[in-house]
Amino acid sequence: MILTLGFVSAVQTILIGVFAGYYLSDSLFDEIGQRALMVSKTVAAAPSVIEGVRQRDIEGLNRLASRLTRTNEALFIVIGDHQGMRLAHPSADRIGHSMADDDGDQGRRALVEGKAYVARAAGSLGESMRGKAPVIEPETGEIIGIVSVGYGVDQVDATIKRYSFVLYTVVGLTLLVSILIAMVIASRFKRAIFGLEPEEIARLFQERDATLQSVREGIIAVNRDGVITTFNRTALETLGIDPDTPLSGRPILDVLPESDLLSVLESGTPDFDREVWLRNRQMIVNRLPVRQGAEITGVVASFRLKDEVDQVSRQLTRIQQYADTLRSQTHEYSNKLHTIAGLIQIEAYDDALNLIGSEVSDHQALIHLLLEAVPDPVIAGCLMGKYNRAREMGLGLQIDAESRMVDIPADMPRDQLVSVLGNLIDNALEATRHQTGEGGRVQLSMTDLGHELIFEVEDQGPGIPEDSQQKIFEKGVTTKQGAEEHGYGLHLVRQFLNRWGGSITVENLPGVGSRFTLYLPKTSQGSDRH
Repeated sequence: MILTLGFVSAVQTILIGVFAGYYLSDSLFDEIGQRALMVSKTVAAAPSVIEGVRQRDIEGLNRLASRLTRTNEALFIVIGDHQGMRLAHPSADRIGHSMADDDGDQGRRALVEGKAYVARAAGSLGESMRGKAPVIEPETGEIIGIVSVGYGVDQVDATIKRYSFVLYTVVGLTLLVSILIAMVIASRFKRAIFGLEPEEIARLFQERDATLQSVREGIIAVNRDGVITTFNRTALETLGIDPDTPLSGRPILDVLPESDLLSVLESGTPDFDREVWLRNRQMIVNRLPVRQGAEITGVVASFRLKDEVDQVSRQLTRIQQYADTLRSQTHEYSNKLHTIAGLIQIEAYDDALNLIGSEVSDHQALIHLLLEAVPDPVIAGCLMGKYNRAREMGLGLQIDAESRMVDIPADMPRDQLVSVLGNLIDNALEATRHQTGEGGRVQLSMTDLGHELIFEVEDQGPGIPEDSQQKIFEKGVTTKQGAEEHGYGLHLVRQFLNRWGGSITVENLPGVGSRFTLYLPKTSQGSDRH
């Protein structure tokens, strides 16, 4: 950049200097010529000159020409008669000879046509700019002579050299300043682009574009004026915008009137994992201001459909539930087998048979209840897992024998229902163990009679203060001590209820414990009834 700017500045400065020098020289020669012409006209019109030419007063004309030469700072003033013969000349030996032998000019335009003109010629006194004018008899208009006034080219060259020195000094200084400015501009520009060369910038741009297009989240960036500068294909797909729609250069509010990007642009505060509605779609959005020093120059937003995030969360929850179930079953049956093995070793065969029968009887009763009351395998599997989990914790999960959950709507997402029910039971188990230790009980009852599915979960925990019964459904809020990573289960419950149009109530039981009652309409209503 320095070389390029310096070269361009040098070429421009040199061209301007050459043009200025040429124009100055041409102007000075023209000015000198016009001056010579003006002086020749003035001398030719002087009465004393006219009278001297008429009388052929050679001596008087020479004195007059010598004086006028000094007065006008001319190189020479030559006066001739109507035939072009010299009557006055700085060199006396040339008087009486034709003026043509000096520069080959017969003076025809002045002596015949009566016109004054300018000529450049080299004569006996050197090269000069000459102005020639006819001497005209005032009374008759007859051309009786000619006056030639010359200014030496050496005088013009000296003047040009004097001005050229100043001109080219200025040109040189201008060139030097231009190079310094180019260096400053290049230095500032390089700092602004983090020391990168143009080829590196082009490569980074291509890499950035490829990265943006490969990201599965939608990305939109705006500048300080709220105009879209960057976006990827996923953003168009997520927002349901035609892929051929040009977004660059459009105000963000024209594309997304409900967007809050401008508020982040004004406040400069990052915004993470915020739930918003954009183009009638619920999104999880992250917004981050772009800063250049202390100035905010734009905002970058990344977003994806909330359903996708919820789906991942639900899948993780189910995997955790499956893992907990397998772990609890492994642990429980390992203990049972060790106990049975010990009883056999001490030959307590009756006790071993009774333990086996009791174990089989309990599981058979639970399995029979679930097969009759909850034919849906996903819900039944969840309850079986929670039953085993409770036994591992030294607790009991009692399912009301009158429970019935047969009429579950086909369009109700089973994974979400399992997640909600599992969260409620897990919270009840944790609260009971914290309050009672081993031996505590959690009770579950279910019914699908009427127009709603109703689930009741009762625990033997410490209860929930009335002022916290609504807050516990907020994201990150928990009543557990030292539970920094908790506070999300009930928030997921509330989100599912909001989407399905269900509700939940919380109440403390007499003495100890609390009851959560979940109401789910058999037809989705899409509103929060809580």
